[in-house]
Amino acid sequence: MPKQNYLLDACAVLAFLNGEKGADIVKELFAKASHNEIILSINSANLIEVYYDRIRKVGAAEADEIIREIYDTFPVFVIETLNQDIVYEAAYFKTAEKMSFADSILVATAKCTNAIVITCDHVELKPVEQQGQISFLWIRPQF
Repeated sequence: MPKQNYLLDACAVLAFLNGEKGADIVKELFAKASHNEIILSINSANLIEVYYDRIRKVGAAEADEIIREIYDTFPVFVIETLNQDIVYEAAYFKTAEKMSFADSILVATAKCTNAIVITCDHVELKPVEQQGQISFLWIRPQF
């Protein structure tokens, strides 16, 4: 039986790093990925969001260290390329859903890799879930 594929949104990684609500769910997924029970990925476009958030909040030196840890020690595969399918899907989602560039990359990557999106961004992503093309794991409830 193939392993379930999960794709991290930046907000899920930030919830984990900041100890916010939902961090326990992300921590559990990291543990499962460490034990090769699931595949856990993040697109580099969404990792950029993590990086610039950390630069603003803790400074460049600490942000650099966090990104190095994600690449070197986290049980996460960083998707570095945007293939043709992701480019087409991202453009479609960006246009049809009027979402941010990074979120359009997120949902396009999820669709093209058959991954469940791990997120807390109900505002931009709930409409995509309602279309039924992509599955979501919400790490905290919508307010």
